[in-house]
Amino acid sequence: MMSDINHRRVRTNGIWMHIAEKGKGPLVLLIHGFPDLWSSWTYQINQLAEHGYHVVAPDMRGYGDSECPQDPGAFTVFHLVGDLIGLLDELGEKQAFVVGHDWGAQIAWYICLFRPDRVQALVNLGVPYLPRSPELKPVVLFSKYFGDGFYICQFQEVGRAEKSFSKYDSLTILKKFLFINAPDLLAAPPGIEIIDFLQTPSSLPEWVNSEELQFRAEKFNATGFTGALNYYRAMNMNWELTAAWQGAKIKVPTKLIVGDKDMGFQSLGTNDYIKGEEFKTLVPDLQVVILEGHHFIQQEKAEQITEEILSFFSSESLAC
Repeated sequence: MMSDINHRRVRTNGIWMHIAEKGKGPLVLLIHGFPDLWSSWTYQINQLAEHGYHVVAPDMRGYGDSECPQDPGAFTVFHLVGDLIGLLDELGEKQAFVVGHDWGAQIAWYICLFRPDRVQALVNLGVPYLPRSPELKPVVLFSKYFGDGFYICQFQEVGRAEKSFSKYDSLTILKKFLFINAPDLLAAPPGIEIIDFLQTPSSLPEWVNSEELQFRAEKFNATGFTGALNYYRAMNMNWELTAAWQGAKIKVPTKLIVGDKDMGFQSLGTNDYIKGEEFKTLVPDLQVVILEGHHFIQQEKAEQITEEILSFFSSESLAC
């Protein structure tokens, strides 16, 4: 039910941001990841609104109908968090319940790190809060451990991924990035581009909403993928800018939900890390939920994820 959701553009942090919204009540902010749009949250928007929340899902900077600066340096976490804090101000809200997925989860961690006063509670999907390396920039770290074929390494050079993507239509690219039958470690063999390495699924699982996928493909046909790729190109810059938060903790009440078949669950050590003491030390007010599922778990397990969100936010509302 994408049709009965309201849409508008708001001015925030020097850009125009498109938002989808529905419902009245406490604010829930849904932050999408790569390569998604607001529409990846369609089920959650409708269900959370029915349960008495004002749900807002933006197209993030560089995506969809939101503005896309050309400079990769305009995609640091300070820009991205600033966009969302400005959005809260524009909505007249002091605080929000926040849900993030993929890059959206990463941004949500930084909102909690920089502005915990604006977050009532957090549910993050797929991406745990990772300590900042005191010595190595992230792309250097990824190259050292996973090789130059690792997808994040391939995304660094402006134009490289765009050129390899241009061999495919947007719908095919999005199907490849559903990661159906993808390896646990997302790295291409030497001399192969990651988009060529990823398989195009011959059929889509039942949980994929074909209407939403086609909608997203049409948006990427219009915008291209540079804005989305620029998030990765700012990663080393983020490392430089966040040195002052070395060792800082996330003090917002948090639930992390991870699919046991998500990329890197085993190869990147996610499973061991989220069960270990270091993560609990960095995020002391924490619940961890591991579900049977893949990367796009808010769509694959839409009903279960929504129930997890509702139960957590309800408990945190009562605790306030």
